[in-house]
Amino acid sequence: MTRIIHTECPLCGSKKLQHQFSCKDQFATGEEFSICKCEDCSFVFTQNIPDENEIGRYYESPTYISHSDTNKGFINRCYHIVREIMLRRKAALVNSLVGSDKTHLLDYGAGTGYFARAMQRLDWDVTAIEKSEQARKYSQEQFGFEMLPVEALDDCEAGCFDVVTMWHVMEHIQDINGFWGKLHHILDDSGIAVIALPNSASYDAQAYREHWAAYDVPRHLWHFSPSTVMKFGRKHGFILERQYTMPFDGFYISMLSERYKGSKLSLIKGVWSGLLGWLASWSKKSASSSIIYVFRKAV
Repeated sequence: MTRIIHTECPLCGSKKLQHQFSCKDQFATGEEFSICKCEDCSFVFTQNIPDENEIGRYYESPTYISHSDTNKGFINRCYHIVREIMLRRKAALVNSLVGSDKTHLLDYGAGTGYFARAMQRLDWDVTAIEKSEQARKYSQEQFGFEMLPVEALDDCEAGCFDVVTMWHVMEHIQDINGFWGKLHHILDDSGIAVIALPNSASYDAQAYREHWAAYDVPRHLWHFSPSTVMKFGRKHGFILERQYTMPFDGFYISMLSERYKGSKLSLIKGVWSGLLGWLASWSKKSASSSIIYVFRKAV
């Protein structure tokens, strides 16, 4: 198997890379992968990852909810309930961020298409792109909603979208710098990018370390913090305009993390940990398990 080993930091180019700890693939293979951190800019990423042609098998699990939409198990049922709440909140957020003349939206990494369909029902002109053939097929069969493969991004014209949304997607993209460049190309000069990401500097990430479920190796290649995602945006011609916490994510991730630790009463402990993280994020936004970032092009 071809593996990618980074000898330089993808953010700043430094060669000062330090191994932090190893995490286990909890979904597909049980393999362990190294989590590394750049000593100069503090960017955190997964090391020794499969390349683009071989990483697909790490998504081939009936429990991978973003692609399968499974509702088996208590945690996944909770996920579905929370998703319905968050769909309304995400739609309201996007509508509040743009003027009435903004109508063209790209949902990149659309999963099984729930958010894209919700925005379409609100009279947005929506394009949905999703890498997983399984997820695209699900959307077509269940809802009659067609999503495009990732190759369609290369056919997008300059400035053709008013809004690009990415809900927990950027951490999966192998050519991270190339993608930021494409994002800048397809956005209108007054457009916005709304990007939700797990936060590797969060309360729960620090508490669970190698058991933190949002490391999700090797599917999650990059582990952003508010500081490093802002640096990526600046590097590629964006200004970070706003940040919003995602309070429910900390509960879901903490429950999974407790399970990965092998804890007894993992659901109860996870809820308690999620509550502590939520309280911490009241006074310090960077403690939130996940954060929504709103970027605009720099003038």
